[in-house]
Amino acid sequence: MTASVPSGTGRSRRVPDLGVTDGLVQLSFLVQGVLARAADAHGLSVQQARLLGILRDREPGMAQLAVVLDLDKSSTTGLVSRAERRGLVDRAAVPEDRRAVNVVLTAEGRRLAQEIAAEVERQLHQAVSGLTETNRKRLSQLASQVVHQHADRHGLDLSTGVTASAAPRARRD
Repeated sequence: MTASVPSGTGRSRRVPDLGVTDGLVQLSFLVQGVLARAADAHGLSVQQARLLGILRDREPGMAQLAVVLDLDKSSTTGLVSRAERRGLVDRAAVPEDRRAVNVVLTAEGRRLAQEIAAEVERQLHQAVSGLTETNRKRLSQLASQVVHQHADRHGLDLSTGVTASAAPRARRD
């Protein structure tokens, strides 16, 4: 099977269909490359950029953050501690549970998260610019469906505004 993509000459050319597995893997390489370049431009690791991206619209507890990042507790604690030392995040006490903390962006962390998000969005929009509007919407719908099904299977809460009290318990490693 083949797909049609625009060429530099303005005409479409036929390319072989990579299949679901190779297509998704190659797409993930493209996306990870975009994230890595955006993070590097701001002196961050990809994990730190992911942390800031997650915190843009929610204030999760440490356990929920570990689940979303797919890290063990000590790795999550180290990641948050490094971001805290750089002035990008704070730990905020949860009034209902004195032992729990939520992780929140500082003003500098929010600024940096917005800059990185804008750059990633620009580069990814450029990557899909050869698709029709209909196909961009379809890609968005399919990607959303895959991500939400995965989250549901793994007990991840992708909604915004997650707090420690509303978050599912992290798995014990």
